[in-house]
Amino acid sequence: MTNVLVLGAYGKIAQLATPMLLADTDAQLTLFLRNAQRLAAAASDRVTVVDGDAANVNDLAHAMDDMDVVYANLAGHNIEAQAQAVVTAMKQAGVKRLIWISTLGIYDEVPGAFGQWNHQMLDGGYLETYAAAAKVIEGSTLDYTIIRPAWLSNHDEVAYETTQKGDPFKGTEVSRKSIAAVVTKLVQDPSQHVHDSLGVNKPNTDGDKPAWY
Repeated sequence: MTNVLVLGAYGKIAQLATPMLLADTDAQLTLFLRNAQRLAAAASDRVTVVDGDAANVNDLAHAMDDMDVVYANLAGHNIEAQAQAVVTAMKQAGVKRLIWISTLGIYDEVPGAFGQWNHQMLDGGYLETYAAAAKVIEGSTLDYTIIRPAWLSNHDEVAYETTQKGDPFKGTEVSRKSIAAVVTKLVQDPSQHVHDSLGVNKPNTDGDKPAWY
């Protein structure tokens, strides 16, 4: 049995990953979020719901007792501070395995016209803060996997391919359900992709921008 702490559990990807993890693993889940009553109905014999602030080391460290894997589905202008808090709390709690959701473009790895469009859409505070957060994770001693999704859709499908750090990013879009599936696979076998930063996209979606723009 694996104990998994889900940070930012109210996020859309996390809400798709939670039922997948319950169905496809034997994991015990702790759902960590602000205003925990929003997910009170999710509590069960395998799910504990905890109220906390992901930028608060004490909140995090308390929630990390006896955890095997931390899956961080965090967002916000203070994402770098959240990354620092997560790394510090994991060290304090003696937890090593981290799955961290980031975004495409943090290494300037998106080529061509789509890369230019992505900069236009995400520069000015978003891409820079996510890149800084990823540097915090990569500079830590944790057994991390960073996931860099393409532009996210709500399509009810699991269809994805991956690229490594240093490779040009492929495609323009991917479903949130696909990212949830990647997270689930990593929880099933946490020895996979340690110290990797995975670009994740739907195959055959190359273009100048996502299809819905």
